Amino acid sequence: MTDSRHIAGVLSPVVTPFKADLSPDPDRFVRQCRWLLSQDVGLAVFGTNSEANSLSVEERIELLDRLVGAGVDPARMMPGTGCCALPDSVRLTAHAVKLGCAGTLMLPPFYYKGVSDDGLFRSFAEVIERVGDTRLRVYLYHIPPVAQVPITLGLVERLLKAYPVQTAGMKDSSGDWSNTKAFLDAFAASGFDVFAGSETFLLANMRHGGKGCISATANVHPGPIARLFDTWRHADADAQQARLDEIRGVFQKFPMIPALKAAIAHHGRDAAWVTVRPPLVELTAEQAEALAAELGQRNFTMPGLAPA
Repeated sequence: MTDSRHIAGVLSPVVTPFKADLSPDPDRFVRQCRWLLSQDVGLAVFGTNSEANSLSVEERIELLDRLVGAGVDPARMMPGTGCCALPDSVRLTAHAVKLGCAGTLMLPPFYYKGVSDDGLFRSFAEVIERVGDTRLRVYLYHIPPVAQVPITLGLVERLLKAYPVQTAGMKDSSGDWSNTKAFLDAFAASGFDVFAGSETFLLANMRHGGKGCISATANVHPGPIARLFDTWRHADADAQQARLDEIRGVFQKFPMIPALKAAIAHHGRDAAWVTVRPPLVELTAEQAEALAAELGQRNFTMPGLAPA
């Protein structure tokens, strides 16, 4: 079931820049994606930290088209396409496949709680059937702290049996290493690709057969996270992991999405980046100063981000 076209490595759920009127800013978005690619990080656009569920289907399609139109390689992309409404998921997923994206990261429908594996299987199956394209690679998105709708071992087993080619892998954002390891133990050997939902688990994930991570802080610390992916067998891997954990720990003291944008605004010398869509709010001036100071104390940099 292995497929050489499967994506691997470190991917960033790319933060979405907004203009003053709260519309997406495609020019800044393209620039940010190019910078991430220059740091050897792929693009999981329209993930949680992209404020994806604050974006309309039309806005996501337009941003994806702008990226591809700007020459950004769709083979480095895993856009988020899972919505509560089945037609929205189908439309976004089909568009991503048409553009040549390596895969799609698919949330379960997350509004209704306590739904059964039968219901979730039907939901994912309907998307796969309606897209009807052998190029489709679905990565299931398990994020119970937010969605509160779990992806279970039994559900993955059923999807792999019914759609062995399309069911490519998952992102586990449970924050529970024992859960990630259970999926690795059950399915990694058969070619089901498991991505950790945070670089905190990147080294452990690689040592147990995982394929990388899709992490919020890959937006701001991409190069060092990508380096650990490339060198996880090296003697200094544990030291690298400790440094990544230290930087992530700073960001986790603040609301994550506004903090990521504040860091990009500061290190990229571009104040417009701080804007978030309601219901999120920007960091206060005091929070932004505290974040910059803590990162400065740790010699944190974002090389190549600011215009020369």
